[in-house]
Amino acid sequence: MPYSHRDAELIQQPIGYWSWAAYKAVVTRTRAALDAIGTTQPQWWVLAQVARAGTAKTRDEVSGILRGYLDTGPEAMDSEIDETVAQGWITEDAEGRLALTAEGRAFHDRAAALQGELWAERHAGISDEEYLTTIKVLQQFIHNTGGHAWHH
Repeated sequence: MPYSHRDAELIQQPIGYWSWAAYKAVVTRTRAALDAIGTTQPQWWVLAQVARAGTAKTRDEVSGILRGYLDTGPEAMDSEIDETVAQGWITEDAEGRLALTAEGRAFHDRAAALQGELWAERHAGISDEEYLTTIKVLQQFIHNTGGHAWHH
């Protein structure tokens, strides 16, 4: 891949711009691919949380985990959970516990396969070591600027 600048110039490039450009490219691609199969990125997050849960999680638990993702607030997450229920992918019992339906399991599996394809697409030409270094560097930038990511 041809880079935008020579190495001596790249080292002077602003991380804010390049991290934003990478974010925009990845999120735009992911959302378009999910839209093509009939879902949103937040609905995928809901499906994935419910599908991976060892024990049933409540609406509040799922919403609490996800509301920090890409600045999604509680109202938006509740709306996305409502939509997964309306689609017939998830049921909610009287205590607010969420469970996948058979249709939801099949759709989750389809969306998970798509996410795997997107992962491979994004990581083409990038070694695990390079990826690990990138994530560590980005986390250090967050730390150095007093920022907070979801894991803090």
